[in-house]
Amino acid sequence: MSSGYAWLRPTAEEHVGWDVDVLYGPWPRHPRDTALPEVRARLAASPVAGALALSTRGPLFDDAGGNAETLRDLAGCPELLPVGTVDVRDALTAEARLDELAAAGVRFLRLFTVDQGAEPDFPGYRRVVRLAVERGMVLLHDGDPRRFGPPLTGRGADVVFLDLHAYVLADFLLLTRGEPGFRGTTRMLSGPDSIERVVEYAGARHLVFGSRTPFMDISPQTLKLRYADISADDRAAIATKNVEELLA
Repeated sequence: MSSGYAWLRPTAEEHVGWDVDVLYGPWPRHPRDTALPEVRARLAASPVAGALALSTRGPLFDDAGGNAETLRDLAGCPELLPVGTVDVRDALTAEARLDELAAAGVRFLRLFTVDQGAEPDFPGYRRVVRLAVERGMVLLHDGDPRRFGPPLTGRGADVVFLDLHAYVLADFLLLTRGEPGFRGTTRMLSGPDSIERVVEYAGARHLVFGSRTPFMDISPQTLKLRYADISADDRAAIATKNVEELLA
């Protein structure tokens, strides 16, 4: 008779092609800093094959230096794609930062509005968003989608809301109407049928996988996909294909 729990053994239903929410480096509110080698080891031991990642130096200390560090560090990490950032508190420098990222082939821009104290109606925030969308960049956006979603509508923008919570899911689903580029991550969809609701009411194209590695464990996130009552095609879209569409 075999021992142990079956759910402790990952299955094909937990395979993730792309995790859109990965960081490395110091983070003052976290009990310890997690360097890139440790983050890579965590991912390698999980069902996650690839990830979009950036150094925390960018949002916390210096956007230009952080972007350069991310590009340099990830050049030797084939499983990781670099994500850029800008300081929305200094939107006057945003155009130069975005041009540097575009020249380096970076497609994803992560906005840290919460840590940088930006509000949806701030002129600097609106300028950064406009410049990024004009350059065809995909926004990885923190904060409450109920607050930041409305200013982003009608722009034809590709936006991944990193902090989509089960409690605000209904409002997010309303936002997706007429906005095929709006997506949320699975990380905070803790309701028993949250993933299923998105698939039913908006379609699987509006979800991608995000774990917030290394600040959260990966396994509870992959288990959500494993046990979600959705089709294999929808699961594959959320885990891999939706991000591949953004990379095309």
